[in-house]
Amino acid sequence: MKLSTSSAGETQAVAAAIALHLAAGDLVLLSGDLGAGKTTFVQAVAETWGVAEPVTSPTFALAHHYSGKCELRHIDLYRLAEPTEMLDYILDELEEAIVLVEWGAPLAEFFPDSYFEVKLDFSASSSSDFRRIEINGVGNRWQEVHQDMKSALKPFAGK
Repeated sequence: MKLSTSSAGETQAVAAAIALHLAAGDLVLLSGDLGAGKTTFVQAVAETWGVAEPVTSPTFALAHHYSGKCELRHIDLYRLAEPTEMLDYILDELEEAIVLVEWGAPLAEFFPDSYFEVKLDFSASSSSDFRRIEINGVGNRWQEVHQDMKSALKPFAGK
């Protein structure tokens, strides 16, 4: 599904709509341009799940843990030469949390049956806030929620 947003608030609205379909054990792989809104996306997911503390980029810490209505793990692989270094950690965290991984595209091959992919990129628009967001669910779980999610995201399709 391809979407467009024209502000950080709209990007957060997309993330919040998606967050309603997430559950412990779900893996979300975020990719895209530097500064395109991956952390903004995670912040909205965390807010939707009742995380009260500030959500910041784990670029230097590699991972942040958040508690809300569900446990969230926010991981950033940007600084790692070999993203698979975090694979065991991610697998362990999936047992009890929603795991959101920035720069996670290289890990897709290790999760062939179930993950949710979000690509955020700048658009050739005159507005620096305009983003193209492409979402793709891989596996049976995501096919089941696709229609509900598609309906919630309709305002951002084809802008």
